[in-house]
Amino acid sequence: MADPEHLTTVLNHIGGKEVPAAAGATLRLIDPATGQLHGTAPLSGREDVDEACRAAQEAFPGWSSTTPAQRQTALLRIADALEREAAAVADAEVTDTGKPRALFLADELPAITDVLRYFAGAARNLPGAAAAEYTPGRTSLLRREPVGVCAQITPWNYPLMMAVWKVAPALAAGNTVVLKPSDTTPSSAVLLARLAAGHLPPGVLNVVCGDRDTGRALVAHRHVRLVAVTGSVRAGQEIAAAAAADLKRLHLELGGNAPVLIHEDADLDDAVEQLSSLAFYNAGQDCTAATRILVHERIHDTFLDAFARRAAQRVPGAPDDARADFGPLANAVQLASVRGLLERLPDHAEVVTGGAALDGPGYFHRPTVVAGARQDDEIVRSEVFGPVVTVQPFTGEAEALRLANGVPQGLAASVWTRDHDRAMRASRELHTGIVWVNTHGTTVSEMPHGGVRHSGYGSDLSLTGLLDYTQVKHVML
Repeated sequence: MADPEHLTTVLNHIGGKEVPAAAGATLRLIDPATGQLHGTAPLSGREDVDEACRAAQEAFPGWSSTTPAQRQTALLRIADALEREAAAVADAEVTDTGKPRALFLADELPAITDVLRYFAGAARNLPGAAAAEYTPGRTSLLRREPVGVCAQITPWNYPLMMAVWKVAPALAAGNTVVLKPSDTTPSSAVLLARLAAGHLPPGVLNVVCGDRDTGRALVAHRHVRLVAVTGSVRAGQEIAAAAAADLKRLHLELGGNAPVLIHEDADLDDAVEQLSSLAFYNAGQDCTAATRILVHERIHDTFLDAFARRAAQRVPGAPDDARADFGPLANAVQLASVRGLLERLPDHAEVVTGGAALDGPGYFHRPTVVAGARQDDEIVRSEVFGPVVTVQPFTGEAEALRLANGVPQGLAASVWTRDHDRAMRASRELHTGIVWVNTHGTTVSEMPHGGVRHSGYGSDLSLTGLLDYTQVKHVML
């Protein structure tokens, strides 16, 4: 039982102030590494959402009229503040997610501050068309302007990173924001708003904590002109339907189910080492995780044996366990979801290694490799979002592409081969928004991150992501 004196209290950040939910309702925050209560957060209702949206609407005229240089300065200072407060930032993120502290500080926080600094520079480099005369006596030019109040809804797998991926381009373009983090991982988003408050006018960045009903109220609010979501396909479909009623613009980064194509000429040692790390990073709770490995039949058994042995060596552990390669699943619901997929495996599928949760407290699960699954099986067609990988054989290039494209999602894929022409064919034929060659999972701030089909539309990161938060106006003189 948690000591009430040591529970953390997370508050909404609205109009530059930290406040509880108007009705006083709260959410319980559970540490997934222990399964114990560690704090509370507001369960915000329509009144809280309305207050946040009104604060953002009132702040919009002033913020949208700032110069790109002023917005750049603010974003750079926010990045500096996150680095100065790295210990507190890690505490907030790790307690909500259970992920290894050392990996967060080494991998995620530098990437997060890089995104802020990238968009700080991009704010001053918006592309434009030259003014010209397209009809006699009239000069046309284009203005690129901010959209207005942006509602942003972020998930629990990378709480701070996904918040920054959304907030940075929106602010760089001159918009104001109301952010709703996941109900289970709000702490780092609120801390971001608190650190940003010293460098932004009140109301520019607001955070309302809550559940799905809070998100529904935010999406429906009359002041919101753009809705950006990272979440499940189901959530994206519901939000798209709700946003249509008011013709709000949408930016949806939804589920993934990434195929990995390993051809007979691939460097197997390199593939095994990279993929055994990337598939289980963050306990596999990553929309681009290498979850479906497709291997040429000539090398399938060799790869499967080596990969399973290396996967079994990957260590799940608590946040301060120096040996830990990944932490627990984020919550009891997600652990149950992963367990259910494995319990429903058909008879022709085989668990080669892992397959079970760890004994003891927390939501830890062993790294798991499944062989023998078929294309129509639930484990192949679903986004597992856990430390589970399927390995399937293919006979040739055409079948590999057919299997890779044979699921509803289309976020990311990778192809492993020494054949340049084959790699180029795969990059053309794979129906995904991202294709890696002889690597997997790396993102850079300068390149877009988004999917196709049931993985949504719109891009995070890059100049493309910045332009998604602007609208074009034609001016004729």
